[in-house]
Amino acid sequence: MAETLRHLQFVQAYGLYQVAKRFVGTPAFGIETIHTESGEPVPVSVTVVAHTPFCRLLHFSARTCTDNSVRPKLMLCTPQAGHPAALMRAVVRSLLDDSDVYVTEWIDARDIPVEAGALNVNNHVLTLESFMSGLGPGELDVLAICQATVPALAAAARLAASGGPELRSLALMGGPIDARSHPTALGRAARELSREWFAQRCTGRVPLGYAGAGRRVYPGFLQFSAQAGDPSRQVGRFLEAMCHVSRGDVGGIVASVAEVADHSAPLDLPAEFIESTIDVVFRRFLLPRGKWRVDGALVRLDCLRKTRLLTVEGADDAITGAQQTHAAHALCTQIPSPYRDHITLSQCNHYGLFSGNSWSAEVYPMLRRRLAVWRGMVDRD
Repeated sequence: MAETLRHLQFVQAYGLYQVAKRFVGTPAFGIETIHTESGEPVPVSVTVVAHTPFCRLLHFSARTCTDNSVRPKLMLCTPQAGHPAALMRAVVRSLLDDSDVYVTEWIDARDIPVEAGALNVNNHVLTLESFMSGLGPGELDVLAICQATVPALAAAARLAASGGPELRSLALMGGPIDARSHPTALGRAARELSREWFAQRCTGRVPLGYAGAGRRVYPGFLQFSAQAGDPSRQVGRFLEAMCHVSRGDVGGIVASVAEVADHSAPLDLPAEFIESTIDVVFRRFLLPRGKWRVDGALVRLDCLRKTRLLTVEGADDAITGAQQTHAAHALCTQIPSPYRDHITLSQCNHYGLFSGNSWSAEVYPMLRRRLAVWRGMVDRD
């Protein structure tokens, strides 16, 4: 009886949330043009170049020069953490200055038929590895953010272990490579809550009426409730929007509205993906302990030897603890010192790593300089 009641409550909450999502609308990248340094508008094209039932690889291209030279390729690994990939629009827009950008867009689990199978964190690694391999690792720069840092590093290591070309560079920002270091409230909760508690309280099956009917998910409405518990973030968005209004900054107003929409429509996540991530990253710490096996093979970070490695942390990051991302350097023991760098940004929180003034004024200029240097270093190797 209790289980039936819980199911009915889940279905009711799920339906109300989906109605609200339709009202907010589906967040979009909305990047139709960028501008050159001289202010000339350049059209941006977007195509799907690879896909699985769970993820699409989008190619953003803008020709900012008149010749037919090939622009560098950069793959942006977005976090599979419930937010739509469009949350990274500022990152994509900036990166288009110098690169063709390939973006992972994870699909709402409510829209994935049960027949497509399951998706756990190991499958996430294999998906990224397949995309990287298809783009040509030796001429590819990769930027991974938040949750995506762990599978991206594992995928890079698997490519290196295969004997083929390594990634040209890998930048990891604000991710729990080693969640044992300065654990945050999020990390502690993930470690302490039992699998049974999570399954009973935080998952349910997609109701009839959706392509993914019957799929067990961690639903968006629970993620939205969790985000609502961060009032400082919500107040900050409101104040920022009001500042744009007072200045008559139309572009700023549009950006603020887009950000609100991005955070108002979390995606359903496959329940097994969340459960396996908690187990691998926050309970057993398999990557930093050298115990993680993906598709039967041990993930060996010591196979990375030529990839340029950059790690970036925000000093005020309350989601990913201090030194959790920088820990990658101690694990990738065979990457030479000239090929690595680590940066901690003062007065920068988790979201500042990929949005707002911190991204545009500090993170992106720093990343742009290093990419230019590392691309030149590869040409001289």
